[in-house]
Amino acid sequence: MTNARAESKAALRAQEQKERILSAAQSCFIDSGFFAASMATIAETAGMSAGLIYRYFENKNAIILAIIEQQLTDARRRIRELHSSENLATRIVDYFDETKPATDNPMSTALYLEITAQATRDPQIAAALQRYDTTVCAELADWLRRSKAEGGYGLPENVAATRALMLLCLIEGLKLRGPRGSEFDLRKLKTTLDGVLESLFAPPV
Repeated sequence: MTNARAESKAALRAQEQKERILSAAQSCFIDSGFFAASMATIAETAGMSAGLIYRYFENKNAIILAIIEQQLTDARRRIRELHSSENLATRIVDYFDETKPATDNPMSTALYLEITAQATRDPQIAAALQRYDTTVCAELADWLRRSKAEGGYGLPENVAATRALMLLCLIEGLKLRGPRGSEFDLRKLKTTLDGVLESLFAPPV
């Protein structure tokens, strides 16, 4: 029992250290970009030695892969909480409010752009982003296929898949457009967003 308790405590400590490193790395990538943010800078931001970081992550690529996996876990959780009876436009607006400031969000716009750019140069990161897109679209499609009684929209399988991709593109577009100026007020667009989503979730005719 003592050994099990010690192992559990060590595992918790390791997880806390990893999350601390990921948080520091996110801030560094946002502030300086992927290439300018060194492991030494990340270590300094995290308040730990570079040697300790290398115990958990062998390089910056490993950190990015962990960030993508972290965001995927969060996205799957959010999708599974969706229900057709709620106002999704309001939820999307609230989500973007929740993710401010950028450093509080594992996949802020700045970080998303950094990772996307790196994916064009690194097959491993490209594959991780492809897995993210595939998994999120599958989760969204599953939600759209569910019956109204199950909290979904009852869309046919082939329709649900294409609508899921369109919904993901819509959300990512809003994410990218937001930082381009203070004149972009998502709450002012909510009525239009309601109409767009209503068409997106409507059964095929």
